Amino acid sequence: MTSPAAPPLAGELDRPPPFEPAVVEELLRLFGKAARAHQLYLPNNPIYKSAHDALRAGFLPVWDETDELTLSFTESEVRWEGLSVLSEGSRGSDSLPWLFYKDGVRELRLLRGFEVEELDKLLGIMQRVRKASPDEDDLLTLLWEGDFVFLRYRYVDLTLETAPVLAEGEHIRSSDEEERQDEPDEEKTRPGVINMSDFDGTLYFLDEREIEYLQTEVDREYRADLRQNVIAILLDIFEQQSATAVRDEVIELIDVLMVHMLSASQFQNVAYLLRESQLTATRAPEMTPAHTERLAQIPLRLSAPEAVAQLLQSMDEAEALPPTTDLLQLFEQLRGPALATVLEWLTKLQNPKVRPLLDEAAARLASQNTAELVKLIGSPVPGVGLEAARRAGALKTPAAVAPLTKVLADGDLPLRVAAVQALGEIGSPGALQSLERALDDSERDVRVAAVRALSARSYRPMLAKLDAMVKGKALRDANLTEKMAVFEAYGALCGDEGVAALDAMLNGKSLFGRREDSEFRACAAVALGRVNTLRAQEVLRRASSEKDVIVRNAVNRALRGGVA
Repeated sequence: MTSPAAPPLAGELDRPPPFEPAVVEELLRLFGKAARAHQLYLPNNPIYKSAHDALRAGFLPVWDETDELTLSFTESEVRWEGLSVLSEGSRGSDSLPWLFYKDGVRELRLLRGFEVEELDKLLGIMQRVRKASPDEDDLLTLLWEGDFVFLRYRYVDLTLETAPVLAEGEHIRSSDEEERQDEPDEEKTRPGVINMSDFDGTLYFLDEREIEYLQTEVDREYRADLRQNVIAILLDIFEQQSATAVRDEVIELIDVLMVHMLSASQFQNVAYLLRESQLTATRAPEMTPAHTERLAQIPLRLSAPEAVAQLLQSMDEAEALPPTTDLLQLFEQLRGPALATVLEWLTKLQNPKVRPLLDEAAARLASQNTAELVKLIGSPVPGVGLEAARRAGALKTPAAVAPLTKVLADGDLPLRVAAVQALGEIGSPGALQSLERALDDSERDVRVAAVRALSARSYRPMLAKLDAMVKGKALRDANLTEKMAVFEAYGALCGDEGVAALDAMLNGKSLFGRREDSEFRACAAVALGRVNTLRAQEVLRRASSEKDVIVRNAVNRALRGGVA
C-alpha cells in the first residue's frame, strides 16, 4: 500500500516516545546484519539462517509494545517518533537510510506479522536495488510490484519535489534558453556538421565532485583485497557447521590458500589466516580433538625448518620486499620450531632490510621458547650455537648455565668467548664458578673475557688465582691486553693487602738493580689506581718522576683516577 509522504504533525517531536528507543535501535542493527547476510550467503547457509532468525526474534520486543512500527528516512538517518535510531554518514549502497531516501521512500510502516510473511521479500528487493543498473526498476517500483500487505510506505515524487509553481500557460525555461535569449542569433549549422550543443549535460548530469566520488569508490573497490573476506567466510563455515566432512574440507582449503598467498608474497593475509584460525579453534563449538590438532598444526607447518628456510631465502634474494608491517605480522606468527632456522639465517642473511625484522623475530621466539633456546646452544649447525648463547645471556636464562659450561670445554673459540660473555650476564653462582674455570683456558681471548666478566661481578673467590697470576712468571710472557685485564681485576679486588706486591713491581729493584719491564710496571700502576686508597696513592706519587715515559704516563693517569 502506498501514499505520498505527509509532513510531520506539529508537536510530534516534543511528545515522548511510547516506549524505549533501544528496542528499535537493536531491531535496525539486526536488520542491517540480516541484509548483509542476504547479500553474501545463499539461503541454505547457516550464517544466513541465523541472521534471519535473529532479526525475526528482534521484532518480538517491538510487538510487545505496539502493533505497528513507523520509520521515516532522511539522507543519513532512520527516525522513529522524531528520534534518530540509526545514523550512517556515507551514501554508499550499504547505507540503509540512503537506499530508501534516494528513490523517494520517506516512511515505512511495518505491521505485526511482517517478519513472518514479507521480511524475505523486502530483503530480496533491497538486494536487487543495490545491484541494479541505472536503466532497471527503482526501489519504489519494486515495492509497488511486491504488493505488500503487512508493509505500508509513503513516498515523494522526485520529479515534482523541487519543481516551482507555474502560472497558467507559463513554462520553465532552461539555462540554455536563457543564454540563447541573451546571445545574438547564430548561423544555422550546415548539414553534416556536428553541433557540440547536442552533447550538453542533461538535468541529471553529475558535477565534478560527484564524478570524483564515483571514481574514488570504483578505485577502492578494485584495490580491495578480497582474500581476507574469503578466509573469514571459510572460518565462519567452520564455526557454524560441525559436520566432520565440512570441517575437513575447510581445513584443506585453508592449507591450499596459505600456500598460494605465500607464493604471491601476501604475508599480511597469511598472518591474518594464522591468527584467525587459532581463534576459531578456541571458540568453535563441538570441536573434536582431531580438528583442534589440525588447526594447531597450521602455524607449525609455516614454522617448519624447510618452509622458513625457503621463505627467508626468497626474501634475501628479492629485489623488492613487501611492506615492513606485512613482514612483521608474518614473523609474529612463527612458532618455536622456527627458532633454529631463524638463528642460522641471522649469520648469513645479506639483505639489510630483512635483518632487523628477523632479529626482532629471533628475540621474541627466544624469549617464548627458552627450553628450545637452551638446546640450540650445543647445535652443530654453524652459527646457531653462537646466536643461541648470546641470546641466552641477554635473557639471563639460568637453565643455560649447564650447556654454556659444556661448550666452554669443547666448543670452538668464538663460541667459547660468547659462552663466557653469556655466563657473565647471567651472573648466577653456578655461572660464576664456570667462569672461574675459564681463567685457565688455552686461548687468550677466552681468559681475558673471563677475567673481565668476573671482575664486573666483583667475584672475590678468584682473588687467590689472580694473585698467583700477578706474581707468577706466565703473565710476564702474555701480551699487553691480557696483562691489563688481569691487573685491573686484581686492583679492583685486592685492596690494601695487594699494595705491597704492586709497589715492589712498580718501584722495586732486583739484587742487581734491575727493574721490571715497562709494560709490567705500567700495569702495576693501573692496578694501584684501581685500589685507590691512601697507601696506593702514596706508592704512585713515589713513581711520578719516573724517567720511563710509558710508566710515567700510566702513573699520572692512575693518580688522576684514569685507567691506562
